[in-house]
Amino acid sequence: MRIAAPLAATAVAAFFLTAPAARAVDCPVAEGTDRFPLNDEEVLALYDCIKDWMAESYASEGDEIGATYRSWTVTATRPAVAGAHSERFLQTFANDIAAEQYLKFETEGVTMPVGSVLAKESFGINAKTNMLRRGPLFIMTKVAAGEAPDTMGWVYSALQPNGKPMTFKQSFCHDCHAGWEDQDALAYPLEEVRVTPGN
Repeated sequence: MRIAAPLAATAVAAFFLTAPAARAVDCPVAEGTDRFPLNDEEVLALYDCIKDWMAESYASEGDEIGATYRSWTVTATRPAVAGAHSERFLQTFANDIAAEQYLKFETEGVTMPVGSVLAKESFGINAKTNMLRRGPLFIMTKVAAGEAPDTMGWVYSALQPNGKPMTFKQSFCHDCHAGWEDQDALAYPLEEVRVTPGN
């Protein structure tokens, strides 16, 4: 078990599942924990510890998406590290307009409907403190034809971990997402954690 060593796995899971809304000091991880080989149970234990704190933080400044995204469709069975977004754990939510098309996870000829919004939570492990840390809430919004021609009709935004808007150039996000042109710039969750019918 890589989390909160030397506690047994069952004790750690019980702790995380019964923890109140997380604060940084409540989510310790073992020194030197490598995020990539963690199994489903270990990642879900981390997520259970920090998810309420993230949701409260993103909503704290009154942003509409930050306050409502958790009621949307979740697109993966658990957060996963895809390598982008500074190797944070990512969990993506799709609003009602986006969900049906997004959950097909198609790789060619994809066109998301106007009004689609995707919100991607992020969190990581602080190697200096051996604690979980919140990352930004990354947001993609599909706008009407002609409104964002340089970014394939997507507007990128994000909320800082404290709920305040982030400021950045659209190209900062789109230069990476453009690599998935046939997927309408969508970088889906890792295949092994994608929601499938019946999940």
